[in-house]
Amino acid sequence: MKKLNYKNIGYVIAALSLMSCAVPKVTELKKARTLPDEVIRKEKNSGTEEFQQINLKAYFTDPDLTELFEKVMKANPDFQIAQQRVEIANSFLQRSKMDLLPSLDVGVEASGNRYGKYTMEGVGNYDTNLSPNIAENQKINRDFTPNYWLGARSSWEIDAWGKLKNKKIAAQKKYLASTEGLRLLQVELFTDIANLYYQLVALDNRLAIYQKNYNLQQRAFEIVLAQREVGKATELAVQQFKAQNNNWLAEIEHIKVEIVTVEQAITTLTGSYGGVVKRGKTLMPTNMEILNTAINVEEVIHSRPDVAANYYVLEASQADAKAARAAFYPKIDLGAGFGLNSFSVETFFKPSSLAGQLLGGLMVPVFNKGQLKYEFNVASKEQEIAFLNYQKSITTAFNELQSILKQTRIYERVLKLKSEEVGFLDRGVEVSNDLYLTGYANYFELINSQKSKLTAELDLLQFQHQNTRNNVLLFKALGGKLN
Repeated sequence: MKKLNYKNIGYVIAALSLMSCAVPKVTELKKARTLPDEVIRKEKNSGTEEFQQINLKAYFTDPDLTELFEKVMKANPDFQIAQQRVEIANSFLQRSKMDLLPSLDVGVEASGNRYGKYTMEGVGNYDTNLSPNIAENQKINRDFTPNYWLGARSSWEIDAWGKLKNKKIAAQKKYLASTEGLRLLQVELFTDIANLYYQLVALDNRLAIYQKNYNLQQRAFEIVLAQREVGKATELAVQQFKAQNNNWLAEIEHIKVEIVTVEQAITTLTGSYGGVVKRGKTLMPTNMEILNTAINVEEVIHSRPDVAANYYVLEASQADAKAARAAFYPKIDLGAGFGLNSFSVETFFKPSSLAGQLLGGLMVPVFNKGQLKYEFNVASKEQEIAFLNYQKSITTAFNELQSILKQTRIYERVLKLKSEEVGFLDRGVEVSNDLYLTGYANYFELINSQKSKLTAELDLLQFQHQNTRNNVLLFKALGGKLN
């Protein structure tokens, strides 16, 4: 008879398992599109040395700028918020690990019941007290029946189908994604600070250019005034010079306004209450050593925090889908309890009050299969979205790196040409002053030579600033290390 019961139980378990076998499949991890081989090969053959991942402090050598980096790390609220999110992700990870272990609760319980005479418990207690087989201390108080328990209970879900394991993997990958997200935020904050810092340096240089050219024009203005006194220049020439002087003075004041605005943006990012920002005088030069190395584009792209974070999210989404699939299978639970249990205080601590319980259960979803199906469909679509974001980040990173490398090489040629132009116009201003004094040039040519020199110097500064911004972005594009 026992064999027959066990056999029937086996049939029941098999039937319940078959009910949950028709489950959907999880999509395998997709691979991103292959990067263009010809571009990678070109970069590898363009230098004599292999590219080594760049370090923040080795790349940005301005001491005032590195001091701002440290302030950002300590006081920027966005960075501090991101750190807390990483801690939250770590807490989810630790909790998912605990889900694989049995639970254990230790405690004490006390309760009491008064059963009616016409209930099964009331009648049972009455008959029990009349039984000759029980001792006096085993008799039950029928007016108010207490129940005392002291012990431990444990429950454990057997992870036969990998649901809990995949939830742990998903939490782990999300934690890794959050750490890469924190690194990405650091890089973005550092590039924002660096761009603002060098914008401030560029404004200082622009202010110096205007002030220098204003002083030079004052010399020419004095020449025109002297020429007017002897009748060799007209009042029109004097007024033209005065107008240009006022124009340049207005520009000088406007630059000062821009400086205040940029300083305010920097102090906000560094969590400071205003103040003057310490800075140097030179913009960032092109790092030709990096441009002359052989860059493995594929390796660089996958070392970037934005790409790495998206890949971890993709892995997490697949683990979530696997966990959602495992929910279709039977849930197997084991439970146990052990402790002291009695209906009287006098017998509570006696060895004979020791009691124990073992439980086992197998539950198969039936009517909620539709809900599980929808949850699995959501998890599958999340996996597809994660892959698309991963592919998008690779495409963005590749095009960004290629563009910055090309622009940096072009800027080198532009800066050389603009520097030569400024040199020519410097000499032109000196010549125009001499020609005006000797009567071979008029005041209009004198004014134009000053304007051309100022415009060329401002253009050179603008290209130097753009080149600096390009070099700042190159750090991010190359997946620079922060320590």
